[in-house]
Amino acid sequence: MNKKFGTLTAMTVVLGVGLISGCGEKTVGYNQDVLPILQKNCLECHTPPDGKGYEKSGLSMASYEELMKGTRLGPIIVPGSAASSTLNRLVEGKADPSIRMPHGGDWLPEADRATLKAWVDQGARNN
Repeated sequence: MNKKFGTLTAMTVVLGVGLISGCGEKTVGYNQDVLPILQKNCLECHTPPDGKGYEKSGLSMASYEELMKGTRLGPIIVPGSAASSTLNRLVEGKADPSIRMPHGGDWLPEADRATLKAWVDQGARNN
């Protein structure tokens, strides 16, 4: 076997493994995947002008742009890092229990928390 063929074969194997390992990750879309979760669990409180969560924090989730703007204190989403995003810490119960979201409601189902996490980790795009 010549050296050029061996190098080409090795590169093909590496590329193939890379493609296979990335095939299982679904792209999470704001409109298709995230917005329905927010509508069901968050908008009642986080919509101006009278939502209690909006009144207390200044966080409106009525649009993508408002969600990304965050609260009076600043953004709650760090695109690319769910671990650094206040939104994810609150819905996953990793913050003060008195401010777990949805406040006073049931925990979000694991699938919904995973969707929000994946969306933020994928860049929190308006897609």
